[in-house]
Amino acid sequence: MKYRTVVMYMEIGCFVSCLCGWILVCSTLPTEYWTFSEVGSVVLTTSNYYSNLWRDCISDTTGVSDCKDYPSMLALPAFLHACRALAVCSVITGFFGGVLTLVGMKCTKIGGSEVANARVTFAAGITYLVSGFCGMITYSWWANKLVTEFLDPTFRAQKFEIGAAVFVGWGGSTLLISGATVMTYFSGKEGLPSRSPKRPQRPATYATARTRQTYMLPNPSSRGNVGPPLYYEGRKSRGTRAPTKTSATFNRDSFV
Repeated sequence: MKYRTVVMYMEIGCFVSCLCGWILVCSTLPTEYWTFSEVGSVVLTTSNYYSNLWRDCISDTTGVSDCKDYPSMLALPAFLHACRALAVCSVITGFFGGVLTLVGMKCTKIGGSEVANARVTFAAGITYLVSGFCGMITYSWWANKLVTEFLDPTFRAQKFEIGAAVFVGWGGSTLLISGATVMTYFSGKEGLPSRSPKRPQRPATYATARTRQTYMLPNPSSRGNVGPPLYYEGRKSRGTRAPTKTSATFNRDSFV
């Protein structure tokens, strides 16, 4: 199986994982069971209180339930505003992540070249990661607040437990993060330029003034020194030249 085919199937699997996670995260927003509390020890007088980011609800044993939105937005605590913003950001970034994935996947053939598609898929993976982390922070922060208040002995107000929507959100955020991580790894490996090793530099050269021939400099680690030649081809060195003939000398007695 070719590498491109393997990457294509990995992209499809990661996209399905991220899509399922995004759907789970979206399903928790309209669900009221983020917190849950039961009041009353007698079955006939038991009341159930549950709430989410937008409203409070109550139901009794007769099956009658009533929900009421929060009366004032400015009167809400900063914690609730932050959880709302993170949850909405998780949904929005997950939507754009799905659009980018459909454009950049190898099986759709919508984008341009292979490198361009890989870069679009890498951007989709980063967007899915942002969506997953926003959702994970939202549900973890909400659960931490509930557990802290429940275990605090000095907290006198009504105590709530973690609802089913928080667990569903944790599962969806985990699918988003895991699928986006694998998608980002494979697409970034193909789309982002990698640092190539440096090419070996050509050693420095020099040319002698007499021969105009080019000689390479020696390796610095070697001990020997290489220099220009002491003699030149076609000529004889001074040490090998034949001795010149000296002129004969005569004195005056030789003529006598």
